Amino acid sequence: MSFEVKHLQKKFGDKQAVEDLSFELREPGVYALLGTNGAGKSTSIRMILGILAKDHGEVLLNGENFDTRKVNVGYLAEERGLYPKYPIMDQLLYFAALKGLSADVAMERIKYWGDRLKVTEYLFPERKKGKKFKPTLADQMSKGNQQKIQLMAALISEPEFLILDEPLSGLDPVNTDLFKSVIREEIDKKKYIIMSSHQMPVIEEFCEDITILNRGKAVVQGNLNEIKKSYGRVNLFVKCDEDISDTISTLGIKVVNDTPAGVQLKVGSEAEAKNLLKQLSDANKTIVRFELREPSLHEIFIESVGGSPEDNTQDNTKNKAEEK
Repeated sequence: MSFEVKHLQKKFGDKQAVEDLSFELREPGVYALLGTNGAGKSTSIRMILGILAKDHGEVLLNGENFDTRKVNVGYLAEERGLYPKYPIMDQLLYFAALKGLSADVAMERIKYWGDRLKVTEYLFPERKKGKKFKPTLADQMSKGNQQKIQLMAALISEPEFLILDEPLSGLDPVNTDLFKSVIREEIDKKKYIIMSSHQMPVIEEFCEDITILNRGKAVVQGNLNEIKKSYGRVNLFVKCDEDISDTISTLGIKVVNDTPAGVQLKVGSEAEAKNLLKQLSDANKTIVRFELREPSLHEIFIESVGGSPEDNTQDNTKNKAEEK
């Protein structure tokens, strides 16, 4: 199975929200869409799903138009979409019915996921003798537990294609690990997954291929390991017991950050790093740590996107208002 996004475009008034976005998944795995607020990630996802009309471009599955009425797709949206005043059990059964599941199959899967995500007590609350039974409403649950219910709704049909828009947003460390374990299980089942997240370590943990969007345009795209290699090993962290600022200054090496834990440097080449190591060694400096590495995804993201956070926030607010 191959999945292709080809030349997607979307404009709101005079604002180009997404400009000529293309990428593909040729085999199961996780593809990451990254960007600041307002960069076009959620707009792109909504166009892929057919929730939002495309101005131009196409989305193809095995060469044919991607149609969520014909493909089993699970979608965890960035904005939580439960009905606050309705019982969560009724909502899950309703979402399951929309996917064509029988009540018996739906209930079996709800029991499984309720146990797996540790929300059984809300789905099957204890019936107290002499008191009227009250099912749990969505707004009686914490935001984290509501997110679990929405993940259940996305997974209940056992989708072959999964889209996760900021799946770990707002979760505590325990539930973050729980969600990660579920995502790993879906990867092991050979699912096709598109993930959007602001948490760069999570993307590095799960995704091989990425697109970084900036103001609707793809500014970095491809295999993450290859992207890192293209930057080279130019990030250097040094910690010595003695002050080494004079040596760094003499060699003309750029200081990115100087902290009590050590000095973060940007070198032009590995040879420059080796020369610094030699100078420190010849000067009998006590080297506690000397680490030369490729840039992290976080560093690549910051370098690629840049710009003003205020501008991006304004763009995001405008995009959401125009989408509505």
